[in-house]
Amino acid sequence: MKKVLIIGASVLQLPAIKKAKELGYYVGVIDYNPNAVGVKLADEFFNVSTIDAEGVAKTAEEFKPDGIMTLATDMPMRSIALACERLGLPGITRDTALKSTDKGEMIKAFEENGVEHPWFYIIEKPEELENVVEKISYPCISKPTDNSGSRGVMLAHNEEELKKDVLYSSENGRSGGVIIEEYLEGNEVSVEVMAVNGEINVLQVTDKLTTGAPHFVEMGHSQPSRLAKADVLAIEDLAKRAVRAVGIKNGPAHVEIMLTKNGPKMIELGARMGGDCITTHLVPLSTGIDMIKATMDVACGDVPDVEKRFSKGSAIRFIKTQSGVIKDVEGVEIAKEIEGVREIAFTKWIGDQVGEIGSSVDRVGFVIAQAENAEKAVEICESALETIKITLE
Repeated sequence: MKKVLIIGASVLQLPAIKKAKELGYYVGVIDYNPNAVGVKLADEFFNVSTIDAEGVAKTAEEFKPDGIMTLATDMPMRSIALACERLGLPGITRDTALKSTDKGEMIKAFEENGVEHPWFYIIEKPEELENVVEKISYPCISKPTDNSGSRGVMLAHNEEELKKDVLYSSENGRSGGVIIEEYLEGNEVSVEVMAVNGEINVLQVTDKLTTGAPHFVEMGHSQPSRLAKADVLAIEDLAKRAVRAVGIKNGPAHVEIMLTKNGPKMIELGARMGGDCITTHLVPLSTGIDMIKATMDVACGDVPDVEKRFSKGSAIRFIKTQSGVIKDVEGVEIAKEIEGVREIAFTKWIGDQVGEIGSSVDRVGFVIAQAENAEKAVEICESALETIKITLE
């Protein structure tokens, strides 16, 4: 029986843990939380932090898996890279792990490889802002070099705002480093990719809906992209070059791009499957490709199946509310009966405090739908959202 080690046992990793069990793998999971929801589903649990690279590597040496993977989280990729190197398993290198988790190193790799990107300045601590502040034009974006999920991302319209935003970004990162970059305007998309022995396969291009300024938290996604075909082709080309720039040769990538009036430009990428149910749910619903299985296959040295089975539309829309404490939730069962609704889930429930959407963890829940095209799938999601009534106190 093949063994797979999944880094993380939170709700984000449940699709991978369930898929591995379904495929007959012996499953080990690593998490700092012994009560994580995925622990009870695994065959073995190791109480190690997912970002403790040395701890993860030693655990992998003990467990001896055929493959190591995670879903939708960036920082564990450094741990996975070290563990794969120690065990001689397929995976990204430590250099690639750094370039795909540190936004400063990432954008420098884009610069070196001629990949279109925004202008940028990197500072190691807020005090260094004075060294570059006179070179900056507004509006601009401030964000931590080493965080994800829109945490610490701010839009500054002038120098006074930027000084405050840099402090906020620094406090929301691990190292304190901040990247200040051009504010890109246009249509934001993501590209879901699977690299196999250096061949970059684009599985889908995803349209994105965000809260906009100041935090740009993602509130919806739909597939396939409804942009013009020429724009989609240019986006796919940029995504492939960006993936090569950071050195991903085997495994998934989630590439975020802004289609500006001057063509597509890179925002950032992750050397892992996209979060927000994009790759676990939307890609299978729109293409028939099982991206979790494909990722597991690559991790174990097998050739993945990335052939599209069909072309349909899929969408997710996140639930948001006013500020308060959730008192009651109604209409969920009725919403589930709407034709095309595939899943409704909540991340917050009765008794939980809800409020302004400052990062992805502030969202209340989501609706996923499938239809003959993306436009219809979005309409189904919105109909379901209108049916769900949340009472606050």
